[in-house]
Amino acid sequence: MTSTTTGLPDRYRPLDQVAPDEQTPTGVIRSWRARDRVLNRDVLLRVHTPGGPAAREWINRALTAGGLATPALAMVYDAAEGTGGTESGSAAYVVNEWIDGTRLSDWLATEGPLPERETRAVVRRLAEGVAEAHRVGLAVGGLTPDHVVLRPGGLVGLLSVPAASGTEKGDITALGALLELCLTGRRSDLPGAGPVHISSPDLAALVRRARSDDPATGLSSVSTMVSLLADRPRATTGPQEATGPDAGIDSGWMRRLRDRRDLADAEEARSADDGERPVRLDRSTLPPVPGAALARPLAARHARPADDEDDLDLGETFTALDDRERPPAGAEPTARRRLAVVGLPLLALVLVIAIGWWFGTNVLSVAGNVGEDPTGSVPSVSAPADGGAAEAPVAGSPVPIAAATVFDPFGDGEPENDDAVPLSFDGDPTTSWSTLTYRGSADFGNLKPGVGVLYDLGSEQSLGGVTVQTTLPGATVEVRTGGAPDGDLEAFTVAAGGELGGSDDLAFDTPVTSRYVLVWVTGLVAVDDGFTADLAEVTVTTAG
Repeated sequence: MTSTTTGLPDRYRPLDQVAPDEQTPTGVIRSWRARDRVLNRDVLLRVHTPGGPAAREWINRALTAGGLATPALAMVYDAAEGTGGTESGSAAYVVNEWIDGTRLSDWLATEGPLPERETRAVVRRLAEGVAEAHRVGLAVGGLTPDHVVLRPGGLVGLLSVPAASGTEKGDITALGALLELCLTGRRSDLPGAGPVHISSPDLAALVRRARSDDPATGLSSVSTMVSLLADRPRATTGPQEATGPDAGIDSGWMRRLRDRRDLADAEEARSADDGERPVRLDRSTLPPVPGAALARPLAARHARPADDEDDLDLGETFTALDDRERPPAGAEPTARRRLAVVGLPLLALVLVIAIGWWFGTNVLSVAGNVGEDPTGSVPSVSAPADGGAAEAPVAGSPVPIAAATVFDPFGDGEPENDDAVPLSFDGDPTTSWSTLTYRGSADFGNLKPGVGVLYDLGSEQSLGGVTVQTTLPGATVEVRTGGAPDGDLEAFTVAAGGELGGSDDLAFDTPVTSRYVLVWVTGLVAVDDGFTADLAEVTVTTAG
C-alpha cells in the first residue's frame, strides 16, 4: 500500500501503512513506514490531513519533542505544517525515528504477562523518557501497548512521539495502565472488565495511585513513579538485595558485610538450638572444651573398628578433656611452658649466629676477591645448566586469558552482549564484543559512566601493558587491574588509558602484578543508529 497524499517532500517515500487511521479533533493522522532517500534509512512518517492551521498545535508539540534525547522516546527528525487551509490533499507531517523490535501488544498476545522484574524495567525506562518530556513542558500522549516497542538488549521505545494531544495526568494514568497490563495481561479500567489481582502489594498500590485523581493519594509526577519502580520490596528472609539508584554502589563490600553479619546470626541461632551458648572468656582461665553435643557427632564420625585396639577413641578423649581438672588461676608454669620460654630465644640466637657465619664466609669473601682483581673486572655470570631454574618471561609476551565476563556495576541487570565476550580474545580481530547501542550521547546516553570486560588470567602475573584492537576507532577506554569479579569499580586501579585508534599498545608506567585486568569503556563512537564501541582483540602482555 502506498500513500496518495500530496504536499509531502520528495525526500520521504511512503512504503506501508503501519497503524489504523487516528481520528483527532483537528483531522486524521495516518502512520507510514517510509524511506528517507537522502540518509537512506527507514523512518516513521505521520501525515495529518488537512495541513496548515489545523495541524499547527500538533506540529508545535513535535518541534518541542525534537529537543529531547532519551532512548525511551522515538526521536523527531522533521516536522512541518504543509500547505494551508482545507485544500484537497494538503497535509502536515512529522518524521520520527523508526524503532525495530516487538510491539508490547504482540508480545502480551503471544507470550502472556511479563515477570515482575521485567515489568519494572520496561515501565521504569518508559517513565524515565516521559519524565524528560514533562521537564520541557511536553505531555507525550499515545502511551498504549501498540506504540510501545520492546527493543533488543532490554531497551524499550515509544513510537509516534508526540500524540496529537495529551496531558501530564493522562501520561501518569496511561503508565499505570501499562504497569497493570504487563503484570496481568488485562486492564481493570476498561468497560465491563472485572477486577484483576496483582501479587506484588507495592505495585498494586502504585497502579491505584497512578489512576487516582485525589491530590492526597495520587502520584504528583512521573518522576515519583520512576523512583517507586526502582525500589524493589525487601526480602523477609536471607540477605537483602540492594535496590534503588545506588544499587551499583552497594554491590561490593557493603553486601559482603551484610552477608557476614547474616552468617554470624545464623551460626549463633544454630548454636542456641543445639544447647550451646556463647561463653565469655576470662584471661585467668583456659577456653572451654567442646561439650557433649559436639563430642558425640565427632566421635561417631571418626569411629574405628572395635578390634583395632591401637586406634584413638575420640569419644573417650573428649570425655577425658571434659572431666580434666583445669589448672587454677596463678598456678606455676608447666615444664612445656618453661621449655618454650627458655628454648625459643636460644634457638633464635643459634640461627642468628649461623646466618652471620654464612654471610661472612660467602658474601664478604666474594667481595674481597673482586677488590683484589688487578684488572678490575667483575666475574661473569654463566648461563644456567640444563635442568636449572626456568628463564624469566620475555617482556611483552602474551599472557593466556583463562576467562572473561562483562563488568557492568552501574547497569540495570540486563545483558550487555554477554555471549559475545569470548570473541574479544579469540585471536581473530575480525570478530568482536560490542556494547549495546545507546542514543542521545556518547556517554552511554547519560545512563551510566561505562561498561567493560573483566579478564581473568588464572593466577597473578607481572604485567607490562595491554594491546587493544577495535573496529570502531574513537572510543575511549581505561585499563584497570586488581580487584575481584564481584568488586566495585573503585577496587580496580587505573594503569593506562586513552582513545583507541584501531590497534593500540597501552603500556603501564610501572609493572603491575595482578590476576584480573579490566578494559573499561568510558566513551562511545557515533554510528548510524546511536553510539557504541567494541573490543575486537585484547592481548595482555608481561612485564618481563
